[in-house]
Amino acid sequence: MKLILAIVSNDDASAVSAALTKENFSVTRLATTGGFLRAGNTTMIVGTEDDLVDHCIEIIGGESQRRTEIVPSTASYDIGRYASFPVEVQVGGATIFVLDVEQFRKL
Repeated sequence: MKLILAIVSNDDASAVSAALTKENFSVTRLATTGGFLRAGNTTMIVGTEDDLVDHCIEIIGGESQRRTEIVPSTASYDIGRYASFPVEVQVGGATIFVLDVEQFRKL
């Protein structure tokens, strides 16, 4: 048995969750924050059999595509002034961890 932790953008979370549920995966969603933009993310927790890990990852990847966004950024100058300018960044996609599960119990 494996435990899959998938960190996806909040924009993709509903589609990922719905697609996993449709394929009979049990999903737990956690609201998380982090990354370069300190933007909201969703961490999906999925427990599954070893032979279904690749299928689960395919579903997550299919519903969480990378895209480019323009976001404001600031630069600080030594005299205490800040300048704001737009920066192009990659958002979306997924970060996935697959862990071995020594024991599983549902009480």
